Amino acid sequence: MNWHIQGGRILTDRGLASADLNITGGILSEVQASHASTIDADGLLVLPGIVDIHGDGFERQIMPRPGVRFDTALALKDTDRQLVANGVTTAFHGVTVSWEPGLRSLEAAKQLVGALCDLRDALSCDTRLHLRWETFALDQMAQVIQWLSLSPRPIVALNDHTTGSVLNGTIARKIGQMAERSGLSREEYRTLLDQIWSRRAEVAIAIEQLAATARANGNVLLAHDEASPEERMYYRALGAKASEFPLTLETAKAARQMGEDVILGAPNVVRGGSHNGALNATEAIRAGLCTVLTSDYHYPSPLHAAFRLSSPGASDFPLIWDLVSANPARVAGLDDRGLLVAGRRADLILVDAGDPEHPRVVATMVHGQIVYSSGLSRRPTVGTTMPVNKAS
Repeated sequence: MNWHIQGGRILTDRGLASADLNITGGILSEVQASHASTIDADGLLVLPGIVDIHGDGFERQIMPRPGVRFDTALALKDTDRQLVANGVTTAFHGVTVSWEPGLRSLEAAKQLVGALCDLRDALSCDTRLHLRWETFALDQMAQVIQWLSLSPRPIVALNDHTTGSVLNGTIARKIGQMAERSGLSREEYRTLLDQIWSRRAEVAIAIEQLAATARANGNVLLAHDEASPEERMYYRALGAKASEFPLTLETAKAARQMGEDVILGAPNVVRGGSHNGALNATEAIRAGLCTVLTSDYHYPSPLHAAFRLSSPGASDFPLIWDLVSANPARVAGLDDRGLLVAGRRADLILVDAGDPEHPRVVATMVHGQIVYSSGLSRRPTVGTTMPVNKAS
């Protein structure tokens, strides 16, 4: 279906402008197509759709309580509705492949990858994979390497939570949470961790092998939880193009000094700080040390973080919105979305910002299709009748 969106304030690189927007065959166009349906966006903001390159909120749909599991396909469908209702038009599900049993085991990852491959074409959000490989998951690496060839190509991130658990005492603070997630007792978890740690001499070679495969295969490679500028240098040499959740300001500065992207969590902004004592995302953004915000574990946060950091009338609003749209699209290698310019995909959202504390997504469009609508159908339209939305 072709669309003509009129009366809204459209986000450009210079700010919000009152203008019309045309969509032909799912693509933004400079010319209104014949027989286009008109959407009256009076009083609404028209913004590029949110591109979420790191989100594991779906885990709460699979296991809402420790040991309580639900069908993976059901969880993905429910997650899909949450995504588009919160303005996310492209999502990379952060699937952790760990040496742990339970929610983040290889078996759980196989279920999710299989279900997503089966369901992807039926989902409203353009949903992709972000494979988070725990670098001590040596026996699981072969399967991760196989998944790198999936289409569309997954993002792959190198994660090492094991070293920190052993050397930095993280295990003492999080042993209960980790054991519950794994379905083990605390004693069983400690025993397993000791066994995994005993193979640490094999880890560096495995990292280099997986990184080489990702480079050759064209996967976007990220590094997670880097603890120092030296670690950033190490992972940079392996091809990791961005620093995901760096643990120190010095690490973030080392990445930005090289023109690299730094990825932090939008919930950090919404909550006023990190829940685990990591970098303050708002302060990092103000200092120019963060270029991408992700949902992390909470799908409403990217939208709300942007409005907390700026307001539609402010001169920096386009740059702030880039944190959740254009910049993550660039990091993911998706040059067909993130900006409302002719030739790009019509991935966009209509937002009611009348209450700046709680902006509301009125409609979400993915590749020119309305996949979520809350109140839009009650607004005046001209031409073809507004279709029933798929996700409201």
